[in-house]
Amino acid sequence: MPNITPRKNKAGEVISYRIRVARGYDSEGNKLKPYEMTWKPAQNMTQKQIEKEVQRQAMLFEERCKTGLSGDATRITLSEFVPLYLEQKKPALSPTTYEYYCRATQLKILPALGHFKLQDIKPVHVQAFVNQLCNIEKKNRNGSTSTETLSPATIRRNLTILQSIMKLALKRRIIADSPARSELLDIPKVTAPKVEIFTKQEAAEMLAALENEPLQFQVLIQLAIMTGARRGELVALKFSDIDKETGKITIERAAVKLKGKAPETKPPKDYEIRTITVSPECIELIERLEQEKHFEAVKLGSQWVGGDWLFTQWNGEMMNPQTPTKQFSKFLSRHGFRHRKFHSLRHTSATLLLYGGVSLKQVQGRLGHGDIETTNKYLHCLSEADEEAAGVLQSMLIKQTKYTEQEQKQA
Repeated sequence: MPNITPRKNKAGEVISYRIRVARGYDSEGNKLKPYEMTWKPAQNMTQKQIEKEVQRQAMLFEERCKTGLSGDATRITLSEFVPLYLEQKKPALSPTTYEYYCRATQLKILPALGHFKLQDIKPVHVQAFVNQLCNIEKKNRNGSTSTETLSPATIRRNLTILQSIMKLALKRRIIADSPARSELLDIPKVTAPKVEIFTKQEAAEMLAALENEPLQFQVLIQLAIMTGARRGELVALKFSDIDKETGKITIERAAVKLKGKAPETKPPKDYEIRTITVSPECIELIERLEQEKHFEAVKLGSQWVGGDWLFTQWNGEMMNPQTPTKQFSKFLSRHGFRHRKFHSLRHTSATLLLYGGVSLKQVQGRLGHGDIETTNKYLHCLSEADEEAAGVLQSMLIKQTKYTEQEQKQA
């Protein structure tokens, strides 16, 4: 609890209050000097109002001290606040998302607004930032500048981070209102990306083409279609996650790869551990893969790292989570299939389940979606397929009618 001490003048009147918050001890056990601030009540305040307000000021000061804002919060700049914001958000973000937040704040947000005090940032400044993003040219993978500007979706992602920063500043009572609220701004319209899937026929043809591929790749694609698991979740699977008797696979981790770092694992997206049932054929393939890994381990001896991973590098280490994308792209090209992202296998799995009459709630649980709204997007695919089916029927009926008419004329 903060310590509140009234300060009096020579006449014995209280003119201000000193508020102190303990800082604890240093590494050597010495007590640190407490945080301290002075609050002066307005002249027209009653004693009851003063007592209530000084308690509120003490509570706010203690909260600021806990988040590193022990000084005058009205003077803190966006550049000073962002590190505190990132530290606060880190536990709630995945490693890749946190890396993106760090990169976006350093490269986009702070160069434009970092010098402003938080309290001085107005909607006009945020709008100027949005307009600036609209004119930034994309960077190609090789580092060269593209002729295209940032997409509306990218602009929106950067704005969302700024809105999140302002939301925390509002929560910490540093600002009275957020200048980055969407209703105060003109934002480029984001078109929802179309969900790309493979048709039932394409999926069947892919599975047939897999028979000529290495066993590890066969299992990877089979499980991607059968489970609808994310790429990182598949790469992080271990043989111990497979219950061969019941045909159930438990997904409890996901692989991530940050730039300049070795692949690592984290809890799955939405932190939802789930169990998925697969066919006996899938289990049989997994058993064959396990035998193959055993033979490879014996062959390599001490060079084999191990780790019980299903999908590995040459020495038994967990596969780089970016590898499936590269392998899948080459596979599609090799067999003449139209190009789709590896993630399309997840979309295809969900859509095929819905085709087969599985409920949205079951699909949501199988795919590990945090809410049903995410799963609802696949209903659009079914709607398009239904329209396509109607067109096929219409075409068949018209052809059949014309054929019958020709037969009658000939007769």
